[in-house]
Amino acid sequence: MNEGRKEIFQVVIVLTGLVFLVKLFFIQVVSSHYAEMADSNAILRQVDYPFRGLIYDRNGKLIVYNSPEFKLEVLLKDVRNFDSAKFCSVFSMSRQELRKAFKDMKGRKEFSPYKPTVFLDQLSNADYARVQDYLDEFPGFYVQARTTRAYSTTALANTLGYVSEISKTQLEKDQQRIYRQGDYIGQSGIEAYYEQQLRGVRGVRFKLRNVKGIIKGSFKNGAYDTLSIPGEDLVTGIDLNLQLYGEKLMRGKSGSIVCIEPSSGEILALVSGPSYDPSLLTGKQYSSNFKLISSDTNKPLFNRPLMAQYRPGSIFKIAQAMTALQEGVITPDTRITCDRTIINCHGAHSYEDLRGAIANSCNPYFHNVLRRMLNKGEVNDPYKDTRIGLSEWDKHMASFGFGKPLGIDLPNEKGGQIPSPEMYDRAYNNRPWKFSNIYSIAIGEGENLVVPIQMANFAATIANKGYYITPHIVKVVGTSGKPLPAYLEKHYTTIDSSYFRIAADAMQLVVEAGTGQYRAKLRDIVVCGKTGTVENNPPLHDHSVFIAFAPRVNPRIAVSVYVEDAGQGARAAASIASLMIEKYLLGKTQRQWIEDYVLIGDFGDKDN
Repeated sequence: MNEGRKEIFQVVIVLTGLVFLVKLFFIQVVSSHYAEMADSNAILRQVDYPFRGLIYDRNGKLIVYNSPEFKLEVLLKDVRNFDSAKFCSVFSMSRQELRKAFKDMKGRKEFSPYKPTVFLDQLSNADYARVQDYLDEFPGFYVQARTTRAYSTTALANTLGYVSEISKTQLEKDQQRIYRQGDYIGQSGIEAYYEQQLRGVRGVRFKLRNVKGIIKGSFKNGAYDTLSIPGEDLVTGIDLNLQLYGEKLMRGKSGSIVCIEPSSGEILALVSGPSYDPSLLTGKQYSSNFKLISSDTNKPLFNRPLMAQYRPGSIFKIAQAMTALQEGVITPDTRITCDRTIINCHGAHSYEDLRGAIANSCNPYFHNVLRRMLNKGEVNDPYKDTRIGLSEWDKHMASFGFGKPLGIDLPNEKGGQIPSPEMYDRAYNNRPWKFSNIYSIAIGEGENLVVPIQMANFAATIANKGYYITPHIVKVVGTSGKPLPAYLEKHYTTIDSSYFRIAADAMQLVVEAGTGQYRAKLRDIVVCGKTGTVENNPPLHDHSVFIAFAPRVNPRIAVSVYVEDAGQGARAAASIASLMIEKYLLGKTQRQWIEDYVLIGDFGDKDN
């Protein structure tokens, strides 16, 4: 009997030991709760946020840099004798705001009373200077330094984009677990497209604290610290002086200006009007400012150079001309009577060759040209004949970069629309259609849609005599000094290079003796351009459009300008484009009266 009791006693001791071993394993290995309590008593873990990469213009001018800001973190288990009234006074908060801050903090998924948690963020230098002498009165609260974006200019807002705290949705999509709650991330523009290069890599520092929670220095002389790695700097192709001038000219107007260096595809200026000051979307006022900007009926967040889709108007006649030449349905000497019984025209002309038809923007000429392209008589059926011709036409137009995104290094680029047989099948519910149903596309109206960046790229393609390099904002990432490989490739059109000389001849004639002669002609620079007046929905005025490149020999700049509701292309758009060319090539304008005309914004009878 005693032997049985002894065995029972031994079993109880063994079982008790096992229970303690399991509990100890759970405490030390499985659960981090007690480890956090032990570590947090002596060691404070602080994130070392990296400096985000800087952004420069093509001449080395700093555009975007980092400005210090601070966030207040709390280790809740260390908070004692908390004077809420004093805290509200020091941090300029109401009691309701203080309660909400505590509630928001405790509601975060990663919250632990044994880990530092963000309590207030986006404290400026001024905020920190005001509160730093009072921090020792609030045990458990610590200031963590970080940076926010700052700008040397009010220009380029839509191109640069903005940075803000990562959202819950973005965190859930972060499969690589790069980001944490409270991190900043690029939300639009360059900041979003080049987020991977700009963000850098965070580090961590461990601080040793005494029993009162006062930091006494690095833990083990920084043996376990990891330094943050700064993000890479970006050098853009933007000419900041030209950009600022373009934004000045576009002030009070809706539209866009796009300037490209033809030889490289580098974007010299990307103006969207109306715009906003990028500094409004930084700091503590970010949320309230974003609501105001996003609710503005003028849509300053809408990046018109990449997102607005318009009918191209008469500037499309140059693409029509080169496609017709390539298809062999006309020659440069082909003359066509300006018969206005089918389609209206403007100006005094009657029997032009191709160059004259472009210079005078003759609608009946290009109506006839498209008919010849689409109705070659290859089959004895006008419906099938038009379908075959339109398919060939599509291929040529696509080679200019129309109808699809070009691939610029910015988000949200639209592709426009080049009508195809399949599109007309859907539009006509599979009923038959032919040339007489779709001829308005001959003069850039109807179902054609282009994006402003595509028209500037088209001008650059003519300047290059048949090829383009994908337009891009950033020319160099980091210290490599080399363009990105994607922006070195030449994209050739389906058009023979010899026909681009004819296009340049006609565009030069437009400026020197045609529709662009009054406001686009420059004294010392040969400008090749084309006006366009794009139909709008009544009672709104037409859009004013102009594309150009200059000088004709060794072109250095290609331009597209859209000014919404401004009437004739020869007025607002031609004036702005020629001023941008002057500014870039000469450093100033020689025609102050044209600049004054644009700044005043009274473009005369807009209905003409």
